[in-house]
Amino acid sequence: MARIPERRSLRRRLRPYFTVFDWPLGLVLFILMMTSVITMTSAGADFPDRVEHQIRNFLLAFAVMWIAANVPPQMLMRLAVPIYTFGVALLIAVAMFGIIKKGARRWLHVGVDIQPSEILKIATPLMLAWYFQQRANAHSWKSFGVAALLLGVPFALIAKQPDLGTALMVGASGFYAIFLAGLPWRALMGLGVTGAAALPIAWSMLHDYQRERVMTLIDPTSDPLGKGFHIIQSEIAIGSGGIVGKGYGKGTQSYLEFIPEQTTDFLFSVYSEEFGLVGNCFLLVVYLMLIGRGMMIAANAPNTFCRLLAGAITMMFFTYAFVNMGMVSGILPVVGVPLPFMSYGGTAFITLGLGAGILMSIQRHRKLVQT
Repeated sequence: MARIPERRSLRRRLRPYFTVFDWPLGLVLFILMMTSVITMTSAGADFPDRVEHQIRNFLLAFAVMWIAANVPPQMLMRLAVPIYTFGVALLIAVAMFGIIKKGARRWLHVGVDIQPSEILKIATPLMLAWYFQQRANAHSWKSFGVAALLLGVPFALIAKQPDLGTALMVGASGFYAIFLAGLPWRALMGLGVTGAAALPIAWSMLHDYQRERVMTLIDPTSDPLGKGFHIIQSEIAIGSGGIVGKGYGKGTQSYLEFIPEQTTDFLFSVYSEEFGLVGNCFLLVVYLMLIGRGMMIAANAPNTFCRLLAGAITMMFFTYAFVNMGMVSGILPVVGVPLPFMSYGGTAFITLGLGAGILMSIQRHRKLVQT
């Protein structure tokens, strides 16, 4: 008598889709998000529904992360070229038909206003990882030249909008993929010398407000009540936190509304004032755990595509944190980069959630991908 195959329960059939999370990475993200809620409750006291909206952003990022974690790397490889091409096409559409807000043409109206440049933060390293996967054993100066062109196109289109902060993030994520692919040190030194020589030209190409930001970084006291006001107040908040901080909800700079954008780009200032050096060290350790886990996933990746993509995404997280903390501490110009998984914002959380989901997908499918 033929044996009737056992019918799996609905729970067993659905279980693989809910065990996709990498728990070490997920724990770090949970800590960051809970720290964000705690800080946002204080920083957003004068902003109705800000905490509720941030929790909504968390849930949205979680949904995007879950979807991405269920997409195998083989599918990501097949989608790399279409996603990159679509993203660049949208950037061209923005340059031709985009909506101008506050002097910048960054948005495209398709029923709702969207900012296509966010797509390229993931699409660019995705495309470059695919490109080097096709040439895994044939890297040459020509292949690196083509890779530089693939990176340069979206970077130039975004910088022209102008959106220097996003352009730098796209450029950084793409550069990390090229570097991890084996870019020779001679090329890096050449790029450094060329970049230094091109500084006068780059300076002349900057918009007036961008040059003002650089000059404000050098000497914020030159206009303490104008362009330098924000960074001065941010530095005061960070310094006044001392060793252990003023205490939760007791940050005077934020409650007196001296700190600009205190729930978004300058959230770190509020956190530093209330939790001090001890709190900052804790936050740095958490971010180091995030970067460490991401690099571990990259190191254990089964092929070139997964290794480059995981490494580039991880280093993108690092760049987010480094630029934001440097910006609000007065060691980097203000370029509008949020603190990853903490600052208020929906679009950035979708991008970050997508990146985290891709890392989890690479970790989950590492034994299934053919090298």
